[in-house]
Amino acid sequence: MDNTPLILFVDDDPKTGELMTRFSEEAPFDCQVFQDPLEALEYFKHHPVELIVSDLRMPHMSGTELLQAVRDEDHGIPFIIITGYANVDSAIEAMRLGATDFIKKPYDMDELQMLIERNLKLDALRQENLLLKRQLSDERNRFGMVGHAGPMLEIYKIISKIADIRCNVIIEGESGTGKELAARAIHYQSEYADKPFVVIDCGALTDTLLENELFGHEKGAFTGAHQSKRGLLEMATEGTIFLDEIGNISDAMQIKLMRAIQEQQITRVGGIQPTPIDVRFIVATNQKIEELVSEGRFRHDLYHRLNVVKFSMPALRERRDDIPLLVQYFIDHYAKLYQRNVTGFDQPSLQKLIEHDWPGNVRELQNLIERTIALADAPTLHLEEISSIRSGGGIDSDLPTLAELERRYIYKTLDRFNGSREKTAETLGINKSTLWRKLQSYKDATGSE
Repeated sequence: MDNTPLILFVDDDPKTGELMTRFSEEAPFDCQVFQDPLEALEYFKHHPVELIVSDLRMPHMSGTELLQAVRDEDHGIPFIIITGYANVDSAIEAMRLGATDFIKKPYDMDELQMLIERNLKLDALRQENLLLKRQLSDERNRFGMVGHAGPMLEIYKIISKIADIRCNVIIEGESGTGKELAARAIHYQSEYADKPFVVIDCGALTDTLLENELFGHEKGAFTGAHQSKRGLLEMATEGTIFLDEIGNISDAMQIKLMRAIQEQQITRVGGIQPTPIDVRFIVATNQKIEELVSEGRFRHDLYHRLNVVKFSMPALRERRDDIPLLVQYFIDHYAKLYQRNVTGFDQPSLQKLIEHDWPGNVRELQNLIERTIALADAPTLHLEEISSIRSGGGIDSDLPTLAELERRYIYKTLDRFNGSREKTAETLGINKSTLWRKLQSYKDATGSE
């Protein structure tokens, strides 16, 4: 298929047209020459033209009239006006009506070719950005998730198939891959989208706190229980509960959870009367749950209750084709949030982003783009290198604030223990609820899932 751009050259002077025809034989574009602007307009309506060059003063139809007629058909095609009167006012008027550039007579052909090639290049970038934004718009309507690479298309198929089936689901995947987004997509694409979607991080709470959160308690069940409290499983009735980091809960808690799933009823802490529930369970883990079962760290009976459908969210390095879309998505978001006039990364920087392994997945990419835009001082973003705080670079190499240093160290420790919050909290010398609050504050600050 020939991808050579086609341009129209419109000038009532036949000698100028002949010169343009000869010159275009060696140019990186094809050219159709017209003396009559009405004929040029008719040709334009029926052929894929990528740029128009037109004289300003012509009989029957002026260059500005031709421009207006073209704009009625296509608002974006580059249109270069030629004026032989060195009249700035006429050029300004043409630009106001939608011309993209102008050139004054006398001009040499090399100058015109440079102008044509520059406008073709700018239009190619404009078309690419429009396509990207259309893709983004489509993606945002697809379960609220961004991506069209093969692995993500498989995820979309699964979500479509199970959304309206109230089966239990296990979602595996590395930290930062969007497991909670997938869980939300399953819930909000279902006919139960108006029912509760409740999230609880199992790895952040002790058994006592987790049991109280899930099952609730009766008045007087323990010191400080001055009134009864509904648990999250009651609150999620007719909806979905999403249990993150399910692999971190104790054996005793697994037994209680299994009974709730199996019987679809719970008993509050300190209570004796069972309460019926109607809940879909979606659980997530950044560990291989079958390995946990084989190692005796996760009960096989609970696993089989949950494992009606199981799928894995792909790592970002497995869906590199989605990186440009994700980059543009986060640029649009943070440019608006921080009121920065930012359009995108230059091509070498975008290529670095595509080739990077992203051990922290989408969350790490999001963090880098947020930081880059916050510090941006030009519309086009540039990266000298990608410093990954999770892949060996010093976490204090850029002299971060104490709060930022703490955040990085927590994530570094979390990654070292493969997402185990219990081991992370123990190593950091804090309890799991403190760790959970800190991680939740980081999530709320970035809006990441």
